[in-house]
Amino acid sequence: MPHDAATGPEPAPQGEPEPQTGPAPVPVGTATLRDVRRTAREVFGYESLRPGQAEAIRALLDGHDVLLVLPTGAGKSAVYQLPGVELDGPTLVVSPLIALQRDQVRSLLEVGDEDVSARALSSAVPESERRATLEAAAAGELEFLFLAPEQLANDEVLDVVRAARPSLVAVDEAHCVSVWGHDFRPEYLRLGERIDTLDPRPRVIALTATASPPVRDDVVRRLHLRAAEVIVRGFGRSNLVLEVERALTEDDKDRAVVDRAAAEVERAAAAAGAGEGPGGNGIVYVATRRRTTELAEALADRGLRAAAYHGGMRRAERDDTQHRFTAGEVDVVVATSAFGMGIDKPDVRFVLHADVPDSPDSYYQEVGRAGRDGQDAAAVLFYRPEDLGLRRFFAGGAPRREDLLEVARALAADGAGRGRRRAPSGLPRRLARLRSLVEDARALAGADARPAAVADAAVALAEERRRMDDSRVEMMRGYAETSQCRLQYLLAYLGEELDEPCGRCDTCREGTAAEHDVDAADRPFAVGTGVVHREFGPGTVMGYEADDRVTVLFEAHGYRTLALAVVEHGLLEPQGAAG
Repeated sequence: MPHDAATGPEPAPQGEPEPQTGPAPVPVGTATLRDVRRTAREVFGYESLRPGQAEAIRALLDGHDVLLVLPTGAGKSAVYQLPGVELDGPTLVVSPLIALQRDQVRSLLEVGDEDVSARALSSAVPESERRATLEAAAAGELEFLFLAPEQLANDEVLDVVRAARPSLVAVDEAHCVSVWGHDFRPEYLRLGERIDTLDPRPRVIALTATASPPVRDDVVRRLHLRAAEVIVRGFGRSNLVLEVERALTEDDKDRAVVDRAAAEVERAAAAAGAGEGPGGNGIVYVATRRRTTELAEALADRGLRAAAYHGGMRRAERDDTQHRFTAGEVDVVVATSAFGMGIDKPDVRFVLHADVPDSPDSYYQEVGRAGRDGQDAAAVLFYRPEDLGLRRFFAGGAPRREDLLEVARALAADGAGRGRRRAPSGLPRRLARLRSLVEDARALAGADARPAAVADAAVALAEERRRMDDSRVEMMRGYAETSQCRLQYLLAYLGEELDEPCGRCDTCREGTAAEHDVDAADRPFAVGTGVVHREFGPGTVMGYEADDRVTVLFEAHGYRTLALAVVEHGLLEPQGAAG
């Protein structure tokens, strides 16, 4: 049966994106949007394209690179699959998880069209299959080649990709490239440089479901997107019911988590039994590996089928837990943030956070794993103000100047060009962050700057980033303690404005959200307006909160919530107006 290229509710239009600076775009071949629509109908069985999809595809065909932010389930994969079939040359798809690669390859092969050929290249395939995949790619027999970013660090693989002359590169889960992202991955950092070695350079589309403005800017810069169109479509998920439950002690909080999980499992089972709901299971997120086991045992003591999941488990154990969760053989998985990408189960009925996440970015990504079938789902944060200190501890302090100086000297000795081409993959996350920090500092200090000057610039940059990280923890405090609509609060953080309270979150149900909604007439600046603060410098208005406050994302100080009185006193002015 024909279907839309995206599932779920129509994303709300967000206004025209600001094109990024860079070389003028060059149209790619002769394919047109009409050709793509025909392929969508005749090959993939899609009845129509969603607005965000059509805009992104048109931008690619016009020669732009694209950063596309679409909600989960809104059809991001179609945006590279459809033009990939139309354009001359194969499509290279960079995807971080082997399971995601397998799913995408399987779905493409199920199309049943001889022109839609696809294979995946990963460490999990046998050597014979790896060799056959490389030979097929080199011979031009593949339309889609899926691989993880670290594969491009392999000279043999990169040579084959160069010889294949791809027309399009799709970078999935693109927030992983950003040091601000909730799933930062060191192996993503060199992608932009490796793509630049392809001749002719293909168009690039970066795709993600959640990215706040700093993450979007970072992705565009680190992937070296050219003449980039940034297209953002509706973060809002109307079926998620957002709530916060306060607790006085750690024990009180954990008992409340167990009680709520048991109630949600019982509710889902009862609804399914009565034919009034789809059933499903849930996820409890915690901050440490130890707590996964503790809470899983507490849930099991209540008679629930519970399993723990964290990054320190053996791969076989993690795979088994994920399989049982997907198959509905467990009621609840208690997990760290390692239980993330690749979890695409449509009937997750609840996501509970037993500990405060490190940022609203992480929180919204994790609660977004609930209710992907469009049915109601609960997203509950269990909160104690004392928990914020744990997040600040995890963030750690600034790196030592001695370490930064050592990295700066190593990069200088290696040579700017050669060092970039030979950048190792699989770096420990801390070392990769240090290298990224030093390279960013070199760009600020100048390519000819001495290592000591680069290290000093890196120290200053690290402090700026620490302030940003601290501000994001404070934004989580603001979310937990706000009396305004919680969905409005989250969307404002992500750079999207919701005109009216959602009517479904706990503050909306309690009536406080409507009381504190800031009337548009009382807003001195439109959301998205550039402003300048006398102390914090330039920034962007992200949204308004209760009690006449405005939230601004400052370039050097992160998120700050200010009383609107700063406008009356001339401390906050539109960019260009400050003297």
